[in-house]
Amino acid sequence: MNIRLAHLGDLNQLQELEQTNLNDELSGSEQSYGLDGQTFGSAELKLLISEHWIVVAEQDNGEGKEIVGYVIAGGWRFFESWPVYRNILRRLGDFTVGGTKITKANSCQYGPIWIKKSCRGKGIFEAMVNYLKLQVQPRFQFMLTFIAEDNLVSFSAHTNKASMQVLDFFTFDDRDYYLLALAAK
Repeated sequence: MNIRLAHLGDLNQLQELEQTNLNDELSGSEQSYGLDGQTFGSAELKLLISEHWIVVAEQDNGEGKEIVGYVIAGGWRFFESWPVYRNILRRLGDFTVGGTKITKANSCQYGPIWIKKSCRGKGIFEAMVNYLKLQVQPRFQFMLTFIAEDNLVSFSAHTNKASMQVLDFFTFDDRDYYLLALAAK
């Protein structure tokens, strides 16, 4: 398994992986939220690759290299046009980790993370998060993310495997979320 930063030649595979796994977080839920997983268009992915971070996990599938997972992190200026992120940004000053107040200047948004179903449970999640953390460290002290309350698999992975700390619980558009932080430094 090779963990690396994405490049522009990865765009088609990134979009394919995203579309294939888009609504995994909602599968098995008894409720219908009308909320889909977050997706990015080609222009947004290009911007993330050139100015922020996309870390990919790739493997040789016998026919060439295949991207089987990716995770995104980016500065708040990229994400702040979406209402849910503006909601989070308004409350950042309320949170402290290890005695340090979390701010827009010392934190970035982490996620989404996608891993091909057949590759889950093989350590790819931890490898990508650890690699991403090394990439983010020079610029940001904290990575923040939010996870839907009913997405127990993701919540467990982030709190147990990535040691993310729950900062808050909030409701947005009639859905409940955990806000989590990971110290990058």
